[in-house]
Amino acid sequence: MSDVIQLLPDAIANQIAAGEVVQRPASVVKELLENAIDAGGTLISIVVKDSGKGLVQVIDNGRGMSSSDARMCFERHATSKIRQTEDIYNIHTLGFRGEALASIAAVAQVELTTRREEDELATRIVVEGSEFKQTEPATGPVGTNICVKNLFYNIPARRSFLKSNSVEVRHIMDEFYRVVLARPDLGFRFFQSDKLVYDLPAGSLPTRIGDLFTSAYSSQLLPCEEETDHVRITGLIGKPEFHKRTRGEQFFFVNQRYIKSNYLHHAVMSAYEAMLPDGSFPFYTLFLEVDPQHIDVNVHPTKTEIKFSDERTIYAIVRAAVKRSLGKNLVSPVFDEENHFAIFSSTEPSPPEEKTTTTIPSRLNQKEYQALPSAEITRRANLEHWESLYRSGDEKSHFDFPKDPTEENQEATAPVTLQSVVNRTSERGEMFLESEQKAASDAPFQIHHTYIAVHVKSGIMLVDQQAAHERILFEQYSLALEKKSAVSQQSLFPQTIQVSSTDLALLQELDEEIRAMGFVFTIAGDRTLVVQGVPPDVKTGTEQEVLEGIIEQYKSNQERLTLSKRDNMARSIARRMAMKAGQRLSEAEMRALIDRLFGCIQPDYAPDGRKTTYVLELGKIATFFTNT
Repeated sequence: MSDVIQLLPDAIANQIAAGEVVQRPASVVKELLENAIDAGGTLISIVVKDSGKGLVQVIDNGRGMSSSDARMCFERHATSKIRQTEDIYNIHTLGFRGEALASIAAVAQVELTTRREEDELATRIVVEGSEFKQTEPATGPVGTNICVKNLFYNIPARRSFLKSNSVEVRHIMDEFYRVVLARPDLGFRFFQSDKLVYDLPAGSLPTRIGDLFTSAYSSQLLPCEEETDHVRITGLIGKPEFHKRTRGEQFFFVNQRYIKSNYLHHAVMSAYEAMLPDGSFPFYTLFLEVDPQHIDVNVHPTKTEIKFSDERTIYAIVRAAVKRSLGKNLVSPVFDEENHFAIFSSTEPSPPEEKTTTTIPSRLNQKEYQALPSAEITRRANLEHWESLYRSGDEKSHFDFPKDPTEENQEATAPVTLQSVVNRTSERGEMFLESEQKAASDAPFQIHHTYIAVHVKSGIMLVDQQAAHERILFEQYSLALEKKSAVSQQSLFPQTIQVSSTDLALLQELDEEIRAMGFVFTIAGDRTLVVQGVPPDVKTGTEQEVLEGIIEQYKSNQERLTLSKRDNMARSIARRMAMKAGQRLSEAEMRALIDRLFGCIQPDYAPDGRKTTYVLELGKIATFFTNT
């Protein structure tokens, strides 16, 4: 029997190896930018065309390479960063394996022009599919100019797996953000299809964050610093009140290298414990300086995962540093009585109220109270204390019972407008019909301003008001997206909104769906939108908050679920626009909510699968009072 094991040809081996390093155009951007930084470039320009599939070009003013080095850099495992085994554990550069350029050249057409300061002429090299096509002298400035064209031209199957242009651009922008945040001391320029998107001069970290995101971030950030024998931590963290519903604005850098670490992210989140609503994330950009001998960056081909020699200590220091930063800036929880959720403020605490020594029941005046026997005074005081547990939210009680209908007009809260009229059905369950028949005598009421209790034939039906409203809005906007017939409320004064480049790319991708829901806007410039119209449910002045919230929720759904654009958009706006737990409703609003819920095609579940209703049957209630 003949031998069956043989060496793969270099071209095939290179393509296989390239799959680990070059996964999409964003991978090329990352590797080339890191090489430019390692080369000592102080001004780095990047040009992207056709979402990186057509061209990725990086130009730096670094040291450049000699003619022989320029040719050698395309060989696999050729590197200037390490010489011996010990160097692997003392890495101070971003690259060191010598795989990036070899991998890129295996799956693309590459043109490199480079010159050192001491050389009169530059060197130009053309490589296609790992094969050298041309090497010649050329003219050019000091530094390196590398063009990567037609990515995956020789692997059509890989190219077909790439996502839409807007998705690939978002991945490129993510990598760009990570690199430029790591080095605010360097200048960067980003061109997309010959248009200058970013011109970032060298400066400070707060300035770089403001240039990348929006200038509003400058008032939302707190400094975070800590220095120990194990690690030095610097950076900025976001105030809790400026949290977001999606991840993506959380950055860790170890020795100026971007890393992903769920372990350290947990340390930051634990420092924000009880300061953020569930499912929310703060902004942070934290730099950790650690002795290279105590970390291992050679864990993953993309070098975004590292190992610490003492992870627990690093975890504790990061958590303590973030917590101390929040404490120094007087960030403390404040309870919002209207919405019943925690918000946060850095203002001075208000002085304590004066306490009275005796509680006088509100039904008696001072003279009548003093005339009562002492036993009766004690009894009434205890009764008043007990009844205080069951008063309305205005008196900060723990339990809420329906108020007298005559007092409804005295509530300060604005009425909730529910406009869903879609998918009404004539068939309703016997349970709900029974509740409608009793509606005149048995009014619904709220429990903790979160659930609505309704008498039904078999017992009591509990309605989760937030889940129910999400179902109503989901079906309303699903129908609007299907028929493209949403109502838009024109703004008397159009609002100008600043968004990040990644969000702008996503808005452009979802342009048709967003307009179908009632938003009317134009792109006025780089990262600038002018909103002329919004859905009727959106309050004036909240256009940016609502639009950003919808985009955040859309990205969150995209990460966790496989949904069509229409379903994802309908879920996102329903989640964002729905009333929240803790919102007080009048009797009319409760009836309207329940009526519209049972007019939905699927009233039993919210879009994410949560139940909207639960029936507590009389038989089950009776068991609570049965002796065992």
